[in-house]
Amino acid sequence: MKIRSLFYHIKDGLKNIYRNRLFSLASIATITACIFLFGVFYALVSNFQYMIHKAENEVCVTVFFDEGLTDADIKKLGDTISQRNEVSRIHYTSADEAWENYKAEYFKDYPELAEGFKDDNPLANSSSYEIYLNEASSQATLVTYLENLDGIRQVNRSEVTASGLASAARLVSYVAVAVIVVLLAVSIFLITNTIVIGITVRKDEISIMKYIGATDAFVNAPFFVEGIVIGLVGSIIPIVILRFVYENIINFVMNKFSILQNILAFMPVNDVFRILVPVGILLGIGIGALGSFFAVRKHANV
Repeated sequence: MKIRSLFYHIKDGLKNIYRNRLFSLASIATITACIFLFGVFYALVSNFQYMIHKAENEVCVTVFFDEGLTDADIKKLGDTISQRNEVSRIHYTSADEAWENYKAEYFKDYPELAEGFKDDNPLANSSSYEIYLNEASSQATLVTYLENLDGIRQVNRSEVTASGLASAARLVSYVAVAVIVVLLAVSIFLITNTIVIGITVRKDEISIMKYIGATDAFVNAPFFVEGIVIGLVGSIIPIVILRFVYENIINFVMNKFSILQNILAFMPVNDVFRILVPVGILLGIGIGALGSFFAVRKHANV
């Protein structure tokens, strides 16, 4: 395509938008609403999965050792366990540390009671490893492995928490795919109808252009420009709004309800929009291009 023809099609496409500005504004508003909803849902899903991942990192399996196991044997066990693919990190707690933690939690108001155990650690055989997982769903596999490992007498797990988090993650993924597919279908349908209206309005003009020798590609190119521009504008507007709203909501929640900082872990703004911006823009352009394609194929004899 010649540069002159390209500029002509762009200019004609922009004229179409202005000429049918009410329909164009309606289309832009529709695309904006759809991509805004997509962005909201994406932000919710991303944050939920981010929180699940953070929570999964806190799910751990605790193992206790056979009596009489030496420090060297315990360290060797730790090295073996830490090499497992399911393991994110491990933390060793000695029997003395376990007793100190226990006293701090249960005898903080009655230190004189703890003095009765001054020379005798009641948790002498409670040295342990806290094993943190990469994914909560892998806990069952790791527990089975640990229960058959020599030197380990007891394995404590968090099976309910692990399965619950894994199920929640799968549910969020399924819902996300379903909603995104529906939003895409609705957006393409609406933009197609908008382009069809533009074609109908210019039906006589299109007939004259074809009568004097214009090719289908030449006639239809401005409608593709129209759809792509509408999609582009309709994607930029909601992304700007979402950036402003998302950042301010997080700041408001964290400042107004500071206690939630220890409960909720919001995904950083830049991490969300690093993906949302290019995906949203490409989505808008793609919706516009597909809508134009379906419209001209059916109504302009492409």
